[in-house]
Amino acid sequence: MLTGATLLVVMLVGVPIGLCLCIAGIAFVVASGNPILFQSYPLQMFGGVDSYGLIAIPLFILIGEIMNGGGITRRIVDLAMAFVGALKGGLAYVNILANMFVASILGSATAQVAIMSQIMVPEMEKQGYDKDFAAGLTAYGGMLGPIIPPSVMFVVYSVMAQISVSDMLVAGILPGLILTGLFFGVIALLGFVYNYPRALEQTPRERVLTILRAAPTMLIPIIIVGSILTGLANATESAAVGAVAAALIGRYWTKELKFSRLPQMMLRAGIYSAIVLFLVAAAAVFSWVLIYGKVPQATAAWVQTVAKDPVSFMLLTNVILLVIGTVIDGIPGLIMTVPILLPIATEIYGIDPRHFGVVVVINLVLGLLSPPVGLCFFVAAAVTGAKAGRMFMVTLPFFGVACLLLILLSVYPWLSLALLK
Repeated sequence: MLTGATLLVVMLVGVPIGLCLCIAGIAFVVASGNPILFQSYPLQMFGGVDSYGLIAIPLFILIGEIMNGGGITRRIVDLAMAFVGALKGGLAYVNILANMFVASILGSATAQVAIMSQIMVPEMEKQGYDKDFAAGLTAYGGMLGPIIPPSVMFVVYSVMAQISVSDMLVAGILPGLILTGLFFGVIALLGFVYNYPRALEQTPRERVLTILRAAPTMLIPIIIVGSILTGLANATESAAVGAVAAALIGRYWTKELKFSRLPQMMLRAGIYSAIVLFLVAAAAVFSWVLIYGKVPQATAAWVQTVAKDPVSFMLLTNVILLVIGTVIDGIPGLIMTVPILLPIATEIYGIDPRHFGVVVVINLVLGLLSPPVGLCFFVAAAVTGAKAGRMFMVTLPFFGVACLLLILLSVYPWLSLALLK
């Protein structure tokens, strides 16, 4: 009781979630009346980050830094323009398609929204799109970041669930592509209703030149995803090779990356990685507290009275996670829910942990696009000057199809496991 009350109080005060979990762990030891548990406290934290798979996190973040500093993002937008720019609502398609390409390199929703908002929203405004819609669409495009590999959230989940990082990344490919297709369907419908403009038509020669100029940038996701799918490398090794490829392409092809800036990029990647890894260490302490307090067992007993089969359990989980995701950021949301829900999913309902991980991550990312927090909307608003509340309202159809994907994944697990067979 004291542990839960302590966690709630420090969260309401505004203490960062990682420290909240650590303080709750200390409160648990004090409440237990067994001070010898303090000897296990640092061991639990160290054990949480003592995993080879976590090395992928700073490497994936570094790839994003290099890509942004090397002008690769702009080339990817141009590539998307060459493919779908001439369609009705062409820039809206370009926004989602470019986000899909960038997601296969960057892997972070908020970072992706910040980068793409600077590029896409002014361009869409020039073509006559409403600023709030353009910013909101970019935020939903950023949702692809934690789903299509590489994904920091998938890496964290893999470590918590003690499953292969490579398997988890592959499991996100098909759901990410399906979500992209659903977004395309919404754009086509809205384009018909609101008569969205077409982007400037490119001649065949201009299109070919654009593709040739941008094609080498696609070597980065090909190297990362291809090496994992073919078994040539695991997630960590592919991330290292991808970082080298990004640096070489940014330096010698786009010629916008200066090697003298690499130390600054590595420093930024290191700072962000330290924040993520501290959360993972705090998660280990939190899991330890939950197990001692028999919280998963109590939760399992309640869930079994409500959900009678795997599908009903997954649908119930969707509701729970979506509510949690509206007020808690993605990785902290993982930390607080996975230790409780994963044992129930795997041991009682026989759900594949990789399939469960995909559903959990999509739910929590969708929470980044839902009131009252809607972090991705606030990031887009800060960059573009759009209004976060109106962004949510004008992009509700995209929220609807994202929920549809979650229902499909809950009913048909093969949608996330097909590429793993």
